[in-house]
Amino acid sequence: MWTLTINGIDVYHIVSWFLIYSFLGWVWETAYVSLKEGEFINRGFINGPLCTIYGHGAVTVYLILKPLEDNTILLYFGGMIVATLLEYFTAVLMEAIFHTSWWDYSDQKFNFQGRICLGASLGWGFFTVILFRVLHPAVEKFVDLWPIFTGEVCICVILLIYVLDFCYSASAAFRLRDRIPQWERQLERKQVELMLRVNEKMNSLEFARGESLENIRNRMEDLDFIRTINERRQALLEDVSAELRSYRRSLASRVEHNTARFLKSYPHLNRGYRLRHNKDKKHKRS
Repeated sequence: MWTLTINGIDVYHIVSWFLIYSFLGWVWETAYVSLKEGEFINRGFINGPLCTIYGHGAVTVYLILKPLEDNTILLYFGGMIVATLLEYFTAVLMEAIFHTSWWDYSDQKFNFQGRICLGASLGWGFFTVILFRVLHPAVEKFVDLWPIFTGEVCICVILLIYVLDFCYSASAAFRLRDRIPQWERQLERKQVELMLRVNEKMNSLEFARGESLENIRNRMEDLDFIRTINERRQALLEDVSAELRSYRRSLASRVEHNTARFLKSYPHLNRGYRLRHNKDKKHKRS
């Protein structure tokens, strides 16, 4: 099995590269999101330090674009196209299997269905050039540091652990579809409650009961008053966002470890529910 070749490269090296790139992808994703959020967040689908979408993407891009490795411009645009297609079809596949969304570009310019966007595609082209020019030569040398037999044993052990971890994680992911609507309804009720509280506070700040129309008109023309009110409103809305995040985490803390980890690591899991929910609302209005 190990000596079978794909595009002139044996399976042993392909699987070795796949695992290394999966680990490097996990390091990149976890470090980026953890620094952004100010706390450790495991961005892998499984519990272990592997993000296999990166491993699959890096190896696939390398095997497909290897004939173009001497042309940097073709590498860049080829990487854009191949990696974007992989990202799109991976999103579709995971949504079809688990009925949840694992990333969402809906708030990005030039996105398509929230699954891919121009900014990410441009980045994939850049990473493809880095892959060929910097990463892969180092990874090849790293794999050749130990005997092939030792590598084969390590690969078998890692893959066995990965399969067990994947089955455990997939089991939790399959249950998300039924739980997300319940959590979303709870969050929506909490949001309504908090917004009502904000409105009450703003009404008490802006105008006193029984205040004359003339006073109200004068205050509305006072730019300092308007700026102060806007600042207080913004502060109250930020408090609402913080409280909603805290409430969301409290809901996640009531479930098993993997489900809680998914909710913490992937804030767009509810995208499918929200799309259906908004669509139902529009149908009711019409």
